Amino acid sequence: MKVFKFGGASVKDAEGVRNITKVLQQEGCDQTVVVISAMGKMTNALEEVAKSYFNQTKELAQNINFIKTYHENIIAELFGENAVNTLNDIELFYIEMSGFMMMNKSTDYNYIYDQIVSYGELISTKIVSNYLNNFGIENQWIDVRNFIKTDKNYRDPKINWKVTQENISNNLNIDKLTITQGFLGSTEHGLTTTLGREGSDYTAAIFAFCLNAASVTIWKDVPGVLNADPRYFDEVELLYQISYTEAIEMAFYGASVIHPKTLKPLENKSIPLFVRSFIDIHKKGTSVSKGTILEPFVPCYIVKKNQILISISALDFSFMVEHNISDIFKLLHDFQLKVNMIQNSAISFSVCVDDNFNNFEKLLNELKLKYLVSFDTDLTLFTIRHFDEKSLKKVEENREVLLKQLNKETVQIVVK
Repeated sequence: MKVFKFGGASVKDAEGVRNITKVLQQEGCDQTVVVISAMGKMTNALEEVAKSYFNQTKELAQNINFIKTYHENIIAELFGENAVNTLNDIELFYIEMSGFMMMNKSTDYNYIYDQIVSYGELISTKIVSNYLNNFGIENQWIDVRNFIKTDKNYRDPKINWKVTQENISNNLNIDKLTITQGFLGSTEHGLTTTLGREGSDYTAAIFAFCLNAASVTIWKDVPGVLNADPRYFDEVELLYQISYTEAIEMAFYGASVIHPKTLKPLENKSIPLFVRSFIDIHKKGTSVSKGTILEPFVPCYIVKKNQILISISALDFSFMVEHNISDIFKLLHDFQLKVNMIQNSAISFSVCVDDNFNNFEKLLNELKLKYLVSFDTDLTLFTIRHFDEKSLKKVEENREVLLKQLNKETVQIVVK
């Protein structure tokens, strides 16, 4: 049993869909689950649909039409005169989405987001499944929401592992090639949930864990896991081997190649993870497994943009002690701000955060009721694993360092 995951970049156009057939022909597709993301930037486009619906703006029809046209063009190129069946399949999803918008009474944006954005994966997998069947690669399309069950914490749910394991073990025909969606789950009442951005990797790991798969392969537009993002660094190296522990550390600090929640289920069952290029499918890429910590052993750079650095102190300038910090962390949790770095002194507490749910203003209003607060926005957080003097200089040179923290293996630097 093996699990493949194809991200949005791998199915952004008709040629990308055709390329999946080449991968499956080379790698074999017996007892294989293929997890697929929304095509290209369709998650972003559907986010715009969710926003325009939620805010009742005039762009709603235009945003939906953009998504329809994008998919219809790909379908036309893939199927030609035989496109009608696939177009009909996709039209059913648009009817469902329109029905939700007409019937919905909820004002919870996160709930609305999950119900709308999920159609990106449903549409992409139906197109790929139909194309593969037409090409002669027989497969079964399944709705992942019938298998992966979660709680009701929309956009960031917890997996109900017991029910999910039972669903996959008892209801999935593993003798057929399976095409399914990444990123999605559902509550016990069948309401759609999304597993967080880049959550398709996590989906692949869930299936692999429940099926005791031999391996998971993530197919990307890079040759494997690199020691730095080539958008920010001129010199990068391919990492051939990473241990589970090292990969978990890198994901924790924000390495974008591997979703943070993906690795632990795989480590628990010693299932190797391969990150390979769908552009050059003959190359081996990166292996994440038991064994060598890092090969080659070089500094690894992780970059997180759009950071907010918040500095907090007591109104009466008293010490910042345990009950203050506990109170602050509860507020950060309540407003869903992700903490990436903390540092405290006798009279102040600093925290570097992501505001993925646009709740920073609400948090700020609450904090100001009890504390003196200052903050900087639009910052960058650099994390360097296995740093040395040369790597530190590379990051700090010509930048204003606002906060720096280091231990034996890792340094984190917040810069303007």
